[in-house]
Amino acid sequence: METSDATGQETAVLDDGPADGLRIRVTGRPRAIQVTYPCEADASLGGVRAEALYIYRRDLRVEHEPLRYGFDAASP
Repeated sequence: METSDATGQETAVLDDGPADGLRIRVTGRPRAIQVTYPCEADASLGGVRAEALYIYRRDLRVEHEPLRYGFDAASP
């Protein structure tokens, strides 16, 4: 089992969705994680860009590292 470091960070794993299996470090056990992925645009309009947004919600049943965040297909 991993332990949190001196900065209060803990390891978390994202389950399902486009970031399935991604391991990240979180501080303060946030209830949700936002993941973005850049979308290709046919033409740039003055620096405008588009990104796909994905939400992962913390599995509150998991109390020890790695924390688990599950893909929320219904959001945003």
